[in-house]
Amino acid sequence: MHRRYQHSSIPTEIMRSVVGISEAGSITKAAKLLGLSQPAISSQIKRIEHAVGGSIFQKSANGSSTTELGKLVLIQARKILEANDQLLLLRGASPEDQTIRLGLTNFYSQRAMEGMSKAAMSNVCIYSDNSAEIAKSMLDGYVDVGVFLSISDMPGDAAIDVIAQRDDELTWVRSRDFTLSPGAPIPLLTWPGQIVHNVMIQALERKGMIYRIAFSSPDYHARIEAAKAGIGLTLLPMALIPASLLAANEYYLPKLAIPKLVLCAREGIRKKHSILIEELHVKFFGI
Repeated sequence: MHRRYQHSSIPTEIMRSVVGISEAGSITKAAKLLGLSQPAISSQIKRIEHAVGGSIFQKSANGSSTTELGKLVLIQARKILEANDQLLLLRGASPEDQTIRLGLTNFYSQRAMEGMSKAAMSNVCIYSDNSAEIAKSMLDGYVDVGVFLSISDMPGDAAIDVIAQRDDELTWVRSRDFTLSPGAPIPLLTWPGQIVHNVMIQALERKGMIYRIAFSSPDYHARIEAAKAGIGLTLLPMALIPASLLAANEYYLPKLAIPKLVLCAREGIRKKHSILIEELHVKFFGI
C-alpha cells in the first residue's frame, strides 16, 4: 500500500519545475533559474506527463508553451505550491529556514563570494549569469537579491528595493602584444545580449567604426583568455583588469557609456537577511 501511494503522488519539486518552464518559456531557462540540470527537469516532466496521461508542453516559436492539458496541470501546480507555502508558514518558518536566491553578475561573482561570512551565506542559493539575465530574473521573481550592471534605471516595481548603486566605469582591454592594422575592422570578444556588448556596439556605431565579432562566448573567463591570446578587444570594469591584460587607450577607440553597479532586493528581504545585504553593501559600495 505504501508503494502504491508513493507511486501516485507527485513531489512539489516537479510542480515547481512545471511553473518554472511556463514562466521562463523553456526548459533551458527554467533549469538555469531553478538550479537544476536540463536532464533532471526533462525527467521530472516525463514523470508528470506519465501520471496525467499526456504531454503538458509543446515546442513553440519562443521555446516551450503549455498544451491544453498542460494549462490544467499548471493551474493545479500553482495551487499545490501555494498550499505548500501556506503549510510551511503554519509551523512558523523563520527567515533562516528559507533559501534566499542570490543573483550575481559573472563579472563580480568571485569577488562577492570571497570573505563572505558563514552567517551571510547560510541557506543561500547562488545564480551567476550576465547582468541582463540577473536583472530580468529579479523582475520575474526568480532572484531575491541581485548584484548586477545596468545601463538604465531599473523599471519601477514596488516589489524591488534598490539598496545601493554607483557608477562602474568600463574600459577596453587587450593583450600586451595586440596590434590592429590600419583600416582593419576592430575584432571584438563579446556575447550578444549582454550589457557590456550593448555598450561596446553602441560606442563603435556612434563613431561609425567597422568591427567584427572575433570571439563569441557567454563565459566571461573564456573571453578573458581570448583577450590574453591577442584575438581581440573586450570590455571590463576598471577594477577587474587582470595583470595579464592592459587597458587599451588607443586614440581610435570610442568613449564608453558608464553603467551602474546595482544592489537590489525583493520586498521584505532586506530585513530578513540583513547580514547578507550588509556584507554585499560593504564589499561593493563601502560602508
